[in-house]
Parts: sequence; C-alpha cells; structure tokens
Amino acid sequence: VYHAYGYIKKAAAKVNASLGLLTPLMAEAICHAADEVISGQLDSEFPLSMWQTGSGTQSNMNVNEVIANRANQLLGGELGSKSPIHPNDHVNMSQSSNDTFPSAMHIAAVLEIENALLPQVKALLQVIESKVVQWQEVVKIGRTHLQDAVPLTVGQEWSGYAAQLSGACSFIKSSMQGLYHLAAGGTAVGTGINAPPHFDRLIAAEIAALTGFPFETAPNKFAAIASSDTMVAAMAGLRSLAVSLMKLANDLRWLASGPRCGLGELFLPSNEPGSSIMPGKVNPTQCEALYMICIQVLCEDHAVSFAGSQGNFELNAMRPIVINNFLHSARILTDGCEKFRLYCVEGTELNRERIEEYVKRSLMLVTALSPVIGYDKAAHIAKKALTENTTLREAAIASGYVTEEQFDQIVRTVYYKAQ
Repeated sequence: VYHAYGYIKKAAAKVNASLGLLTPLMAEAICHAADEVISGQLDSEFPLSMWQTGSGTQSNMNVNEVIANRANQLLGGELGSKSPIHPNDHVNMSQSSNDTFPSAMHIAAVLEIENALLPQVKALLQVIESKVVQWQEVVKIGRTHLQDAVPLTVGQEWSGYAAQLSGACSFIKSSMQGLYHLAAGGTAVGTGINAPPHFDRLIAAEIAALTGFPFETAPNKFAAIASSDTMVAAMAGLRSLAVSLMKLANDLRWLASGPRCGLGELFLPSNEPGSSIMPGKVNPTQCEALYMICIQVLCEDHAVSFAGSQGNFELNAMRPIVINNFLHSARILTDGCEKFRLYCVEGTELNRERIEEYVKRSLMLVTALSPVIGYDKAAHIAKKALTENTTLREAAIASGYVTEEQFDQIVRTVYYKAQ
C-alpha cells in the first residue's frame, strides 16, 4: 500500500504543479521522494500496522511526513522542520485520507494481481496444458461420487483442470475492473472540497501514465469513498481461483495416494522425507500446502466481505483489514501457484501400469452395453462379474447376452470416444 501511495503523492504533486499550486522545485523534490517510496528505499520508515483508524489516516500521514521530510532533506532543509515542504499543506495538497487510501488500495491490488499473481497462474496453466497434450491418448477410468465411472483419457481429465484455471484467470480480470476506478479527487466525502476543478480526472490520468495501467476517475466518488464494493468484487476473483486450485490439489493428492494401497495413478516428485518415523514415505507436500493456502484465502474472503459491509453514511472505515487480507491472499496464491508448479506438477508422472490395470478391472464399461442389451441385463452382468470376481468381458459372454465379437466391438467404441 505504501508503494502505491508513492504513485498517488507523485501524481498529485505533478498535477498541483501543473495548476500552479506548487512551485516546480517543490514538486520535483516531492516527486523524487515519492520515487524512493515507490522503489522501496524508504520501507523502514513505515512501521504502522493494519490495526489503526479504519480510514487509513495514520498511513496517509505517515506517507505525507516521510515524503515531506525526505523532500526537505533533498532541498537542504532539516528533518522535522516542515519547511519548505509541509506534509499537509504540500504533500497532501488537494487530497484527503478518505479518497487517497481507497485509491492506494486499488493501485496496490492491481499491481499485485497483474505483476505477480496472474503471471504465476498462467505459468501453472501452461504446464498443465502441456500434460494435456502429453497424456491425451492414455485411457483411464473416470470416477464420480468416489466410485468407478466410465473411461476418459488422462488428457481429458487434465483439460478440465486447465479450463478451471483459465476460467479463474478470466474471472479475476473481470472482477477487478472496478479497481481501475479511483476515488482520488473526491477528498473527504466525495464532493471534492479543497481540490481544484478537474483534479480527479487529472490525477487519475497521471497515475495511469506512471503505472502503465488504465486507471481512471471513479464515476461516483460518494460510492467510491463510502463503500468497498470494488474490493469485495475483486476478492471474489481470488476466491474463485482458490476454489479451482483446491480441486486440483485434492485430486492430485488422491490420485497419487499409495504407493501400494491407494489409487496410485500418479507419481509425485519426492522433494523431502515424508515421515520422521516411517522410512521411505513420500507425502503430497505441495498439494497439502496449496490446499491450506486456499483454505486461508476462503477465510480471508469472509473478512473482506464482512468489512466491506461496514460502511456508514459517507465512509467505509474498515479499509485496512480489507487491503491487508486482499494482498495477503494474492501473495500466498502467487507463491502457492509457483511452488506447486515447480515442485509438483512439472515432475508429476503417470503410473501407466496401474491405470491400465484399473481399466481392465473396471465394471463401468458395462454402461456401453446398456443401449444394446438394456439396463437390467447390463446391471445383471456387472453384478455377476463383481460377485464371481471375474472380468466384465467374462461375465458378459457367460451371460449369453452378447458374443465375444459384440463385446469387443462395443468396448472399442468406448475407447474411441474416450480418445
């Protein structure tokens, strides 16, 4: 948030200077100090926690004072002198905490999503898509309700994961559109008091130029200051991603269960010993880590939604907890996607023998017999195979409902459709 605030203070100084409200020398010093805030050089000067006033006033004044002191230092003045540059009169000119803090929230959220989260999600998606192609011809048994189902290919199964992640990326992009609308220029309650005409439009354009992202002035400053609806909507995008990743991590964990007494269809990379007491054990560490990250994000989504509902009249005064949870969720999702890709998905391999064995043993190929001989006869064959511990082929032929040639032709059709 403090880095985002640097963009706001720099943009405000440039706009105020262009309107003749700041001297070029003062604006230059403020911009130089703001650049140091943006680059992180002054991070140690921002000790405040999120547990402060809900409007973020302490954070705004922290930024104002740091930039003013650094600017005065650059101009040869003394720290703490408030001269020639004053934190309120000059650095905070045409602004209020009530419009700058939500603007900083939006900028920080956009930068985190665009520069960190989405690139890592797309990198994970790319690896999954390569597995789709690699395993497109490998037929396996599907599972519904944790029970055997009809066949599909491993590539088809993984194409579902790819589609989920692709959809999550699209939803994040659409849900974050409101973040490009900035409250800056609305000042205290949305009327723009103490800001010059058109300041809202000018500062938004300047921030867009500085960041390279299409920020614009919020169409209604009263809503922008009184609510956190845009942050709640953007958080829904992170929640959606967490839900998709949860499915992926859990599926891989189960498919790799074993090695001898579980499903055992996948071999996950062995990154570290899995147990302090059981030698040779390999645990699905990255799956479990990502799963816990997703649980955390879902919980933080609740916090963001609840805080977003707590606006009163002209101000939502629960903003620090909103942006703290949002940025934490975005960052742990970023890290989770990267580590899951590097230490799990990239090195995942198929246990082809186990997959083929399951296909041969499955009774659900009987589904393909149903249109030919009827549901009841097909169910009788499945029950016979299960009771007598024979293959489906043996039970079908023994029943007399189909010949060997008919059964083989029907099964070939199932495999063809799966591929």
